[in-house]
Amino acid sequence: MAYIDFITTIHKKTKRDYLGRVNEYPKAEAAKLAKKFDWDYWDGDRKVGYGGFNYDGRWKTVAKELASHYKLKNGDKVLDVGCGKAFLLYDLMQEVPGLEVCGVDISKYAIEHAKEEVRSSLICTGAHELPFSDHSFDLVISINTLHNLYCYELDKALREMERVGKQKYLVVESYRNEEEKANLLYWQLTCECFYTPGEWEWWFQQTHYSGDYSFIYFE
Repeated sequence: MAYIDFITTIHKKTKRDYLGRVNEYPKAEAAKLAKKFDWDYWDGDRKVGYGGFNYDGRWKTVAKELASHYKLKNGDKVLDVGCGKAFLLYDLMQEVPGLEVCGVDISKYAIEHAKEEVRSSLICTGAHELPFSDHSFDLVISINTLHNLYCYELDKALREMERVGKQKYLVVESYRNEEEKANLLYWQLTCECFYTPGEWEWWFQQTHYSGDYSFIYFE
């Protein structure tokens, strides 16, 4: 298990007005809409989600780094837990010809509007109940998903990733100080798990998660 950061560069490209986020629209109402993970969250107003989640190639660099680090090759199998519209899976397929990909997400809307080239490989299910056999994937990834689970679901999801993947990599939101905690609370719409790095590492030990990981901070 190692801390490996493939995500921060992309994360920092977005400029965030934390106070504006909580003042421009009732936060509770925004969260209610966002947690449906439907049109409002993916393609509706920015106040309640992504404000239009469209393919723009931003994940290509992450796909390249993942493929290189985990030595992905033709015939390998990759699972994305919380794949959304599967843009990262699509970019992985382009980076590694012959790669077999699969994605799971609880959002029917996201799957229905995923990249057409990947859509048939996506399944609507939760991260805590993966319908796959043990060690059936060469790499399992989960980017910005597991912090949306309640603790009893998170426990199962981490164990499921460990069970089905030979190699694993996840990214979750975290905070190192009160300022980052406040910014996270201001910005987030769907999070249920608010943990420091030490607490996340406790979860990994608790669930015997042996994969790699990194954190996103709202500085």
